[in-house]
Amino acid sequence: MITLRLIADISFPTRWAHFRLLGFEGLDAARKTESRPPESALALVLGDIHNSPPVVRIHSQCTTGDVFHSLRCDCHDQLHLALRVIADEGAGILLYEHQEGRGIGLMEKLRSYALQDQGFDTIEANLQLGHAVDLRDYCLPIQILRFLKVRSVRLMTNNPEKIDAVIASGIEVVERMSAEVPTSPHSAHYMATKREKLGHFSDVITQNGETPLVSHRSGCAVASGD
Repeated sequence: MITLRLIADISFPTRWAHFRLLGFEGLDAARKTESRPPESALALVLGDIHNSPPVVRIHSQCTTGDVFHSLRCDCHDQLHLALRVIADEGAGILLYEHQEGRGIGLMEKLRSYALQDQGFDTIEANLQLGHAVDLRDYCLPIQILRFLKVRSVRLMTNNPEKIDAVIASGIEVVERMSAEVPTSPHSAHYMATKREKLGHFSDVITQNGETPLVSHRSGCAVASGD
């Protein structure tokens, strides 16, 4: 069980909208060690999130993509898509979780990239380094949603594991909103691997402007099992 601690709640103007920015720490007593600091996460909150199910994006930190705009992944564009959609809707929550490289950390992710330069895909590279395919869990963002008293969401994700985790927590996912963004020659293999090996949903958007098969507003309705 994670013990959630609110660190700060501040006014946060951005190019998209004027958010509230909440900083949280979560401590899992079962995994507490002296060398393992509390996990941290941010929540960017906009508008009335209780009048109707808000748009929610659970976004894992990606320094190479979010900060340096790497073309090897879709993270930067997904982050900006989510912020733009939330701003357009006038309400929503972006949960920014510090789980770099599907949980292996920045330096290990760079080692994984080095293996990918030798021909391994992202999953093969992580396994070659002795890591699981995906070390993330979503306990902290789910605890934040509970703290915010959010009972149902329109979840923006292509990752079925995020959907499963939210539903398993008892929070209803009323809509799956696409997080698909255009691919580039640098990210095409990475994106294909996520679709083919991790089962990620895809709308097949390409840089030549082809029409997506499913719009960002379309999604599968998923019922919660209480």
